[in-house]
Amino acid sequence: MAEAERIIGTPDIPEAAEGGEPSEEGQRSEGEPKPEGRRKIAVLFGVALFAYALDLISKMIVVAKLEHQEPIDVVGDLLRFNAIRNAGAAFGFGEAYTIIFTVIAAAVIVVIARLARKLYSLPWAIALGLLLGGALGNLTDRIFRSPGLFKGAVVDFIAPKNFAVFNLADSAIVCGGILIVLLSFRGLDPDGTVHKD
Repeated sequence: MAEAERIIGTPDIPEAAEGGEPSEEGQRSEGEPKPEGRRKIAVLFGVALFAYALDLISKMIVVAKLEHQEPIDVVGDLLRFNAIRNAGAAFGFGEAYTIIFTVIAAAVIVVIARLARKLYSLPWAIALGLLLGGALGNLTDRIFRSPGLFKGAVVDFIAPKNFAVFNLADSAIVCGGILIVLLSFRGLDPDGTVHKD
């Protein structure tokens, strides 16, 4: 959490000119984001909502139409839709630790929501939105699906040949993670500053 706070940082708020009236930004409370910050927050939550909705709708269709059915070939034998339930992490890893992955997903959501007010970079808003939407998608399964609260199995259905079965939430998390790595390599911080190490 402390590392995440360090990365996001606190954007500078201009001080009022000496002897003059404080500016509109100076009058704004310290925790309140600037207008451009609010736009980035809107992008973050818009991307998250879009990713979450796509994941939720796709899983509803899969459960209704594909579960307990034969796999459907989409691109020959290279890609098929095959509905399974996954109690582990993304791509089926760690099925014995369902509750731990549930706690991690919840923690990711809390950290992103808490740090959103300090966000001033559009690419970071998109990346964090993908992470948030994906985490919400799989967390919804873990809370509401069988075998029980916080132990639910995630619905996976995208099955490339010779690869693990996954879902749209997993895809959003991976894409968000890759984007964050690329932004970090380019030296772009979430607060919009660019640094060179």
